[in-house]
Amino acid sequence: MLGLFDQLGPAEIIIVLAVFLLLFGAKKLPDLARSLGRSSTEFRKGLKEGGQDTEETETKQAPAPAPVVPPENTAQSAAVSESKPESSQKAE
Repeated sequence: MLGLFDQLGPAEIIIVLAVFLLLFGAKKLPDLARSLGRSSTEFRKGLKEGGQDTEETETKQAPAPAPVVPPENTAQSAAVSESKPESSQKAE
């Protein structure tokens, strides 16, 4: 990748910049450069924060697991609810 830039001389760089100027116009180039700089800064900031987060999680101990609650006997409660008549139904 760097070999490509070693082969470019000043004339080629001027030609590339002229093509960008023709494609985007003189008013858009500063905006494009500014947005590229901002996105680069945000990317570096995100990398730095992401690295700090992983270091913090590695140094912290794992949280204690939640206590295990035994499940209710659903078969017994289902049998009881089937044997009771429903009094909530309205007569028409």
